[in-house]
Amino acid sequence: MSTALYRRYRPEAFAELIGQAQVTAPLMTALRNDRVNHAYLFSGPRGCGKTTSARILARCLNCAEGPTDTPCGVCDSCVELSRDGSGSLDVVEIDAASHNGVDDARDLRERAIFAPARDRYKIFILDEAHMVTPQGFNALLKIVEEPPAHVKFIFATTEPDKVISTIRSRTHHYPFRLVPPGQMLEYLEQLCSSESVSVEAGVLPLVVRAGGGSVRDSLSLLDQLIAGSEGGQVTYDRAVALLGFTHESLLDSVVTAFALKKPAEVFAAVEGVIQTGQDPRRFVEDLLERLRDLIVVYSVGSDASAVMRGVPQDQIEKLTTQAMQFGMADLTHAAEIVSETLNGMSGATSPKLQLELMCAKVLVPAADQSEVGSLARIERLERRIGMSGGAGETTAASASSAPKSEVSATATAAPVAVSAPIAALSTAAFKDAWQEILGVVNKTNKAAWMLAFGLQVVDFEPNDSVLTLQFTSARDLESFKTSSNAPDILRKSIDQVLGVTVKFKPLIAESAEVKTEALPVVAPAPAVEDVVEVEDVAEAPVEKIAEKKPASKSRNSKMVNEEERYGESLLREMLGAEPVEDKKNR
Repeated sequence: MSTALYRRYRPEAFAELIGQAQVTAPLMTALRNDRVNHAYLFSGPRGCGKTTSARILARCLNCAEGPTDTPCGVCDSCVELSRDGSGSLDVVEIDAASHNGVDDARDLRERAIFAPARDRYKIFILDEAHMVTPQGFNALLKIVEEPPAHVKFIFATTEPDKVISTIRSRTHHYPFRLVPPGQMLEYLEQLCSSESVSVEAGVLPLVVRAGGGSVRDSLSLLDQLIAGSEGGQVTYDRAVALLGFTHESLLDSVVTAFALKKPAEVFAAVEGVIQTGQDPRRFVEDLLERLRDLIVVYSVGSDASAVMRGVPQDQIEKLTTQAMQFGMADLTHAAEIVSETLNGMSGATSPKLQLELMCAKVLVPAADQSEVGSLARIERLERRIGMSGGAGETTAASASSAPKSEVSATATAAPVAVSAPIAALSTAAFKDAWQEILGVVNKTNKAAWMLAFGLQVVDFEPNDSVLTLQFTSARDLESFKTSSNAPDILRKSIDQVLGVTVKFKPLIAESAEVKTEALPVVAPAPAVEDVVEVEDVAEAPVEKIAEKKPASKSRNSKMVNEEERYGESLLREMLGAEPVEDKKNR
């Protein structure tokens, strides 16, 4: 019969405690300076070392060479208080859960009067101190406030708020914390080496995650895995099955199916989760954890190994490949949907239905009317037509069909403009470089690109650095003006490509339909188009000038919603098409 790991590896000195430097450092300093208080309150989550620290403090106080911050380990008191010791008569551990009344407090007060049997101090350790009733605490109040010189009190609790304030104010309070995953992983690796146990890759991160930062919980889980392993080899499959996590291969297949938009594989995986009896909520948690890893890998790139400690390099490379199959907007959209599903699964009567609805929302971002859903649809369209991240690349084919002189002028417009004075720039230079400017805007901010890609360059005045841009409608201008960052991003992109900081002069073209009587063989009368010029987007007044053009039905003559406007803009910009007018409305 073997002893549990958390008992065999219980620390015997403050230096052996992990993840609690905020407690051990001041306690060791107080011991070295001989400024030990008569009462202490240790609080924190379970399994973080509260009771262990209380025993170590008792060893330090009653050590033959003490009080010292490092017990000698050889004197009678240190041996009796070690992990294999029988206990000391002068160190009394009381379970406050079963000794929480006034009678128990009176008995403790009577025992505290007597001097220690052998050691320097008589130390009382009250574990689970929050279980003591208010009447019991009030009975202890006097002796805790003014104890005899040979008495020390150490209260350990997971709920310090339940300890009455009159007791808390008479103690030194030290809060314990959960151990960080990095430190816990290193500690478990050292422990496995000491136990001569071989652990497959990916097992210890699962143990750390299941332990939740509690050292005792993590050691208990590892002890269970070691006890159920064959020949001292802890396999990943057994750890996944025992701890209840989703297998890595199932997560890989689901994420890949999401990226490639294969509904059959996604719903087959959901059916497998239900048929194998796996907890649906655990599956959703593991899927959200995987999406979080993909977002981190996509964001930090080559520095992912420094952020995701404990993850093997081959796993990081696989995550990178999966992240590249998505876009940041797609990943964010999927993570939001999975997170909402996880929050709504508590008490759900049909977990399978919840999972299937979640998968449908992830597979069809068109159902999401938020900004994230819009960005996801744009990224998907870009990948379909081979843009791979820049709007400027879509015009490469059309630029190749232009005359050779125009192609060479377009290719050299940006570098020449950077070094040339502003007077050398012309309207043609802006028109040639406009697609490249939109590509920079696209890479910087897709929301700003959605507002800017429908603009057309009309004129550039080099003397005043004023760039006249034509907007399709006043609504487009208003959206551009009210955007928090679209004007600044467009201005900075122009400066990056052409090396000039410009001021914007909007030009709004709205066609008014002219109604005429039905006459035999009469040519349609030309319509008068009102053009509104504004000196600056946010400053100048509005001027109206008239400009005559052939009569045509304006797409903005009637109110249209935002989706139709962006849909028509995408057709014009990306596919080179124009929407067909409805002749029935003429």
